[in-house]
Amino acid sequence: MTRATFYGWGRTTPSVATLSNPDSELAVAEQLATGAPLIARGLGRSYGDAAQLSGGLVMSNLALDDIGTIDEHGVLRVGAGVSIDQILHSSIPQGWFVPVTPGTRQVTIGGAIAADVHGKNHHRDGTFSQHVLEMRLVTPSGTFSVSPTSDEALFWASAGGMGLTGVITSATIQMARIETDKVLVDTERFANLEGVMAAMKERDHEYKYSVAWVDCMTRGAHMGRAILTRANHATASDLDQVTLKAPKPAKLFVPFDAPSGLLNPLSVRAFNELWFRSAPKLQENEAQELPTFFHPLDGVRDWNRLYGKRGFVQYQFCVPDDAHETIVAAIARLSSSGVASFLAVLKRFGPANPGPLSFPLPGWTLALDLPVGPHALPEVLDDLDALVLEANGRVYFAKDARLAPEKVRAMYPRLGEFLEVKNRVDPHHQMTSDLARRLQIVGK
Repeated sequence: MTRATFYGWGRTTPSVATLSNPDSELAVAEQLATGAPLIARGLGRSYGDAAQLSGGLVMSNLALDDIGTIDEHGVLRVGAGVSIDQILHSSIPQGWFVPVTPGTRQVTIGGAIAADVHGKNHHRDGTFSQHVLEMRLVTPSGTFSVSPTSDEALFWASAGGMGLTGVITSATIQMARIETDKVLVDTERFANLEGVMAAMKERDHEYKYSVAWVDCMTRGAHMGRAILTRANHATASDLDQVTLKAPKPAKLFVPFDAPSGLLNPLSVRAFNELWFRSAPKLQENEAQELPTFFHPLDGVRDWNRLYGKRGFVQYQFCVPDDAHETIVAAIARLSSSGVASFLAVLKRFGPANPGPLSFPLPGWTLALDLPVGPHALPEVLDDLDALVLEANGRVYFAKDARLAPEKVRAMYPRLGEFLEVKNRVDPHHQMTSDLARRLQIVGK
């Protein structure tokens, strides 16, 4: 074991802890038996402090890296430290794709379940955890195999529970069949936010995947202009040449921290103008490779260093379908504040799953990348919190780095259900994190 400094992907709130690297379920159980405060960690892609524990024990899951074979029904068993990237390298050539993927492949399966990650297909397929058939979970009170039909309460408390019920050591996943390594993409450009939201609500059900890039720097009649991309998997009959190639590793990387202030209102406004103008007004059935559509940022290693040493906050929230005006109000607040959002992504959510701390609810979600530095940023974020609370929405724990604890119970009204399960398997609240302490979800 060694002492190490840990950051989230946003690089805003470092903390020092002891790092361990167990390579078996037994080794995980032995470390839990010490009673030391503990949190599991994968590849560190939570943006805030969810996989950190100041003064405690941070348990890496990366040595839990066994990958099974995909059976004829698409069922795959993997260790919790296996990444989506590793799975896709072997699964795509066999004609299988992960059922749900976030915007990066560099996420472990344990992390994907703990954060109950979602993707561009939530409106059709729900979250990652809804495709988990079973998982192994080491808790302070014992080791369990849980599924949606076996200890359902513990399964769903762990799916989205941010690692606070125990350490996931392996999972069995239902993969999705594909015929090619391409998606057919329709791209459409919209002059304002109202237009893109209307189009998404009207026709997203026709597509398996949908996501919109939104410009948060424009005002007036063009506020929230957007580029909407929607796609379905290409079948063999759609293409002249059928391939099933694994993703390629990143060729580009950011070798050092960019100067602070590089991403300022002027530079972001210029980038947004170029990006918007370069998109086609309408293009249909463009064949794109899977990494290009799903994981464009994975093409640049360490891209978070572009935000400089001060880092950035990713603020992601969701609101119910009938609160679409909250999306409009949030973007209006940003565009009038002068706080630059380098990346703003709008998606539709489908029905929620049974997880008491799972983030998605039916309606809209907006994710914003906001460089740390502007004096107005804390006030803007507090104003966004107020808008979200008023709409009965919530902020995503996997992205959060600064939410106040008094807001958590309003955003997650089923927190009490989660704590009942946690108290059953972790009565002394050994499983904790900097996020859990900050939000006063659990102590120790």
